[in-house]
Amino acid sequence: MAKSQKTAVGRRGFLKGAAAGTAAFVTTTPFADAQAQSSRPQEGGTGAAPAPTQAQVDRDAGNVRPPAAASRAITRPGSDLMVQTVRDLGIEYVAANPGSSFEGLQESFINYGNPPNRIPEFITALHEESAITMAHGYAKAEGKPMLALLHGTIGIQHAAMSIYQAYYDRVPVLMIAGNDPDFIAAHTAHDMAGMVRSFTKWDNEPKTLDEALKAIQRAYNEAITPPMGPTLVVLSTELQKDNAPNAQVPAYKPPTFSTIDATRAKEIAKGLLDAQNPRIAVGRLRTPQGVKRAVELAELVGASTSTAATNGPMSFPQRHPLCGPGVDTNYDYTLGLEAPGAQASITGPALAKIVPQRDTINVGFGGISGGANGGGAGRGGRGGGRGAASATPIEADAEASLPLIIDQVKQQMTSGQKARMQDRSAKHATANHEARITALTQALEARKAGWNGTPISTARIYAELWPLIMNEDWCLASPSNFSGGHNTALWDHNKPYSYLGGQGAGGMGYGAPACVGAGLAAKARNRMVINIQTDGDLNYAPGVLWTATHHKLPMLTVMHNNRAWHQEYMFVEYMAGVRGRGGLNAHIGSTLRDPFIDYAKMAAGYGMASEGPITDPTKLSAALKRGVASVKRGDPYLIDVITQPR
Repeated sequence: MAKSQKTAVGRRGFLKGAAAGTAAFVTTTPFADAQAQSSRPQEGGTGAAPAPTQAQVDRDAGNVRPPAAASRAITRPGSDLMVQTVRDLGIEYVAANPGSSFEGLQESFINYGNPPNRIPEFITALHEESAITMAHGYAKAEGKPMLALLHGTIGIQHAAMSIYQAYYDRVPVLMIAGNDPDFIAAHTAHDMAGMVRSFTKWDNEPKTLDEALKAIQRAYNEAITPPMGPTLVVLSTELQKDNAPNAQVPAYKPPTFSTIDATRAKEIAKGLLDAQNPRIAVGRLRTPQGVKRAVELAELVGASTSTAATNGPMSFPQRHPLCGPGVDTNYDYTLGLEAPGAQASITGPALAKIVPQRDTINVGFGGISGGANGGGAGRGGRGGGRGAASATPIEADAEASLPLIIDQVKQQMTSGQKARMQDRSAKHATANHEARITALTQALEARKAGWNGTPISTARIYAELWPLIMNEDWCLASPSNFSGGHNTALWDHNKPYSYLGGQGAGGMGYGAPACVGAGLAAKARNRMVINIQTDGDLNYAPGVLWTATHHKLPMLTVMHNNRAWHQEYMFVEYMAGVRGRGGLNAHIGSTLRDPFIDYAKMAAGYGMASEGPITDPTKLSAALKRGVASVKRGDPYLIDVITQPR
């Protein structure tokens, strides 16, 4: 597409016009006078860089106005078409910390369309790292991406940690970075995406508007196609501001997901139908639709199942009657869906498959090639029988392959098999219920220790919160490993989004922004988000509390405030002990003391309703009730609880 000669008045045009005297600033000092002042010797000067001019100070302080336009020069900016492309993909939200390199896009997001600022809605982030992690949490809750905008080199570098986490977690995140090559040199680069290429799945820097629209569509497709991951499109300010009255959004073509072939589908269906005690091990699927199909298959063949629902999202419902060890743990046929299986295992391609093309400088990030699914642990369900070896994985998308297997089961099933499977399902349901009661009784007994103690036990937080939310539509969006993981034994994880799991790469600063992203998904779906928030983690990016409050997200934050990075504290204590130095100084550098941090006041400073710190365990239940009631009204709430270390 030929570039239009008419461009919007942007930051560069503003400065150039002002310098030429063609536009007037609304300031106390004319721009020309300020320039003249800047050329004079500075008092006490030593040859250092000159002090900023008055015009520069005014601009930095926002004390300027853009020049008045005689007529509307831009009738259809390129950024409107970019927004329409994003809208057509069904993206609900775009998160960003504002930056001049995408001012054209931001203006279109908030003003284009009828109504404007809807699908997607612009979400204000206080840090680029938080913007990406919001998208990370949203994608894990919904199984589809939201968008994050980044400002040039500094925005990408701020966001890099969160991009790295999403990559390891195999989460689809769509990113657009603005590039303004003629404004601030330090904010641009010849190959901006190169900074994160080793831990993104795909990137592109289009040169024309038509290429840009296609690049956004492809970035979306690449993000949601296994192995899923973050993708990045770099868009220049000129493309955003081009006048394109005759341009059209290209027709969108959804991606094709790899499936098993018809012969293998027949074999798997026959294996499940002929087995006396089949089992289906379910890991992490892509979307809620995949979970629905996994349930359908298990119910058709009367197979007991395992689940990864207590490790992360998009797995088999934990309390489904077929989920559990079943009536007999000697399984004669095990199918793995994104998990190991003794007779058949369907898993999508690992991240390691794309590493040679992306990690061109051989950084060699650890853990990428580990496991069948790559990029992190804890995804697979436990499936095979005692001592069963895993079959060689079939590289295909399990979710996309399920309809083929289900159709074959329906075609091959006889009336006699159907009756036998119904009887088997009933026996599995009884056995799994009994196993659940036994496990719950043992879990409750184990958690009585420290129940009335101060600081408050993390088990009591989970146990007293559960009756308040068990009949609600909830999502535990924060990692639970540092707060005891009590949800795995005490709660029921029956929805694809019940528990979103850990950070991916184990980095801190993830919990609160991931919960905000899940809160965005929950807002229009009458769902609430639970955030059991570790204190060290929150201090990386507490500004997300303002985002949750500003956008009125249904998020309950309960602080696991042990006043330390306690895992590291224990490591240092151990190291000091084995070296014979004693633990007297182990707190240095690993605890949050002198002064203690008041998280209720921190939340209040960001406008969030809050209370605490709570030290008396008998007062915990009432506080949790107030918090849940607030969130059900649509107002986020924080409760600061002084807790036991783990």
